[in-house]
Amino acid sequence: MVNINSWVDPVKLELKWSLLYSGQRTFPCPPHSGGKMDNTGYCSESFNSLQSGTSDEDMVEIAGATLDFSSTDDVPPLDRDYGSGEYGSNGVPKLMDLLDEPVPGVGTYEDFNTIDWVREKSKDRDRHREIATKSKESALALMKSISDAFSGWLLMLLVGLMSGALAGGIDISAHWMTDLKEGVCLNGFWFNHEHCCWNSNETTFQERDKCPNWKSWAELIVGTNEGPFAYIMNYLMYVCWALLFSFLAVSLVRAFAPYACGSGIPEIKTILSGFIIRGYLGKWTLMIKTITLVLAVSSGLSLGKEGPLVHVACCCGNILCHLFTKYRKNEAKRREVLSAAAAVGVSVAFGAPIGGVLFSLEEVSYYFPLKTLWRSFFAALVAAFTLRSINPFGNSRLVLFYVEFHSPWHLLELIPFVLLGIFGGIWGAFFIRANIAWCRRRKTTRLGHYPVLEVLFVTAVTALLAFPNSYTRMSTSELISELFNDCGLLDSSQLCNYANVSVTKSSSDALPDRPAGQDVYTAMWQLSLALVFKMLITVVTFGMKVPSGLFIPSMQLAYYHHDWVIFRGWCSPGADCITPGLYAMVGATACLGGVTRMTVSLVVIMFELTGGLEYIVPLMAATMTSKWVADALGREGIYEAHIRLNGYPFLESKEEFSHKTLAMDVMRPRRSDPPLSVITQDGMSVEEVESLIAETSYSGFPVVVSHESQRLVGFVQRRDLVISIENARQRQEGVVSASRIFFTEYTPPQPPNSPPPLKLRGIMDLSPFTVTDHTAMDIVVDIFRKLGLRQCLVTHNGRLLGIITKKDILKHMAQMANRDPDSILFN
Repeated sequence: MVNINSWVDPVKLELKWSLLYSGQRTFPCPPHSGGKMDNTGYCSESFNSLQSGTSDEDMVEIAGATLDFSSTDDVPPLDRDYGSGEYGSNGVPKLMDLLDEPVPGVGTYEDFNTIDWVREKSKDRDRHREIATKSKESALALMKSISDAFSGWLLMLLVGLMSGALAGGIDISAHWMTDLKEGVCLNGFWFNHEHCCWNSNETTFQERDKCPNWKSWAELIVGTNEGPFAYIMNYLMYVCWALLFSFLAVSLVRAFAPYACGSGIPEIKTILSGFIIRGYLGKWTLMIKTITLVLAVSSGLSLGKEGPLVHVACCCGNILCHLFTKYRKNEAKRREVLSAAAAVGVSVAFGAPIGGVLFSLEEVSYYFPLKTLWRSFFAALVAAFTLRSINPFGNSRLVLFYVEFHSPWHLLELIPFVLLGIFGGIWGAFFIRANIAWCRRRKTTRLGHYPVLEVLFVTAVTALLAFPNSYTRMSTSELISELFNDCGLLDSSQLCNYANVSVTKSSSDALPDRPAGQDVYTAMWQLSLALVFKMLITVVTFGMKVPSGLFIPSMQLAYYHHDWVIFRGWCSPGADCITPGLYAMVGATACLGGVTRMTVSLVVIMFELTGGLEYIVPLMAATMTSKWVADALGREGIYEAHIRLNGYPFLESKEEFSHKTLAMDVMRPRRSDPPLSVITQDGMSVEEVESLIAETSYSGFPVVVSHESQRLVGFVQRRDLVISIENARQRQEGVVSASRIFFTEYTPPQPPNSPPPLKLRGIMDLSPFTVTDHTAMDIVVDIFRKLGLRQCLVTHNGRLLGIITKKDILKHMAQMANRDPDSILFN
């Protein structure tokens, strides 16, 4: 057995075969109930039914949506081709040994299962070792070896190009459709407002947003843009366009890709931890998510496209993985690509390649080796370059709200920076509790049965309340851009409407002290109302059945109070020492940090947005303060809270297990449960094993020497057992129900008239991970987290006592935290 006290650092998962076969470890299996290892998807005896992925419940609730998983978009990678049987020279059926002849389908995973990280890494090492050995035999094999080594970088190049191109298309389309709610360009309906006025020779500098080529809907319908009737007409068209966009978005999601709803980051974190959700990163999800993301953002809902862009990039990575065999057939290698794709998503969302890599490392990735770090950096670089080449905003920037600050900050300003951090932490904790309460209400009441009506109602309320206020009427990115920028002499914003004073030639690049004009006070009132409106409507919007991100709405919330009196009067007259846009940015960082609990990656993203190193300290101060305050009010970030709400089998590494319980307190079977179902290594027939499979719904069975001794030999997965028996019936002549099944290395002599036996030692895990019944649960939890196990067997003096699964641990942790242990939904 593996000595836990001498256990090496398992995060790297680079365990040598000597360790695997000197000890015992388990195949990770899908989470299930206790030692029963319930998985209704495995109840069928036939391989065809296993392939179909059906279960007693074809409808499973994901992210608050009732989804149909009977059809899988992301098909398992291995082809099922049984071929013809083999015969010996004397015509007697050859004994089938799966050690020598692998069976198609064995070693793959069903939907809603957890992968075996150790087995996948071992398979990849074997494949690499075989390629390295063959490369010395011929020039062709050497070329294949070079191609295999280069395939990872080529895949990263393709992911970056595809994600950058899609992000550029989303930005251009969303900008155009947002302006379409207010009017249309006569020169070409495909021009947005800004591009339409660029082409006009009659546009004046004072009225740069007005040009003859751009007509509002009131001008097109009633012929004028002045008066109450024209205002009502523009108001009505704005609401109608918003309702149309949101209706199309929720209808497409509901009809074609239910997985395309929401942010996607909680599910991606779960997938990267090893859980399999077929179709979540498939072709239809990518297509519908891209289209509906544009529609949802254009509808004016209080949501952003940054979170969904991570989902889009991961879909690109998953689809492109099928072009390369080593990623198509290995789930662990595929998750390395998905980690890099998550970095690409943030790179194109914020124009922050380095921040994207750190976001993937800090927030979403479960296994992030050094090689993945390099490839993530390369993929983020390619994606940022692609987006820059497309230039979706026409300003040679990757995002609309890119700003540059040059004024230094002062030491006393750390006080308001910390206060902003406190506000961000309080807001983050409030938002998480309010949003989770609303989402739970949506899941447990009739509200969740009418997602289309909910989206239309929220859109109508948002549009009706947003139109009268110019700061809520404009798109979120435009609002952030206006609030980030400092006022210059040429700015026409209401926030820059200060009284005119004489400007000397020497001070032409800076504004002297000027009293605020009337528009400034009007803008402050509008921003205050916008703050309250955004705080309330974002709570309801996040989690609806449309693509919705949280980055931008969270960033907006602190922008509306960047000019408080407390921030004024620190500098001498005429000195430009207070930067209101800096306070907006620091407040944005604090609010976003309070909601997501991001730290390092968030600071780097904001640093890349501003392009100034001197503002790192204010950003760090606000970020850490918001995290401390938010953690004091609640330990979970918004993504972890949604993972727990949806019952995903995710072991959070940030959550400490401090309870003094032992493995015997958590293992199954309990005293009131029936005995653990096991298979003996040489004493059961095909009929007995098939009967055991039919009568139980467990995902796997321990293999023991005998029922009396209960000495552990290994562990066999239910899926592998079903596939192997059916394959033997098709390929090996004479296999009947009375045939004996052997898991031993050598098959004992059989009676003359007995049917041929089955040797299934090749599908058995010879080294299942085991712990003793007195092992502390904090050690067991740590092992599950770092090795990515699905289960481990519990023994006492080498005798099998029970089993602990990931679901058992999650239920135990929920029970210890006074939460409902039945909230773990997946079997």
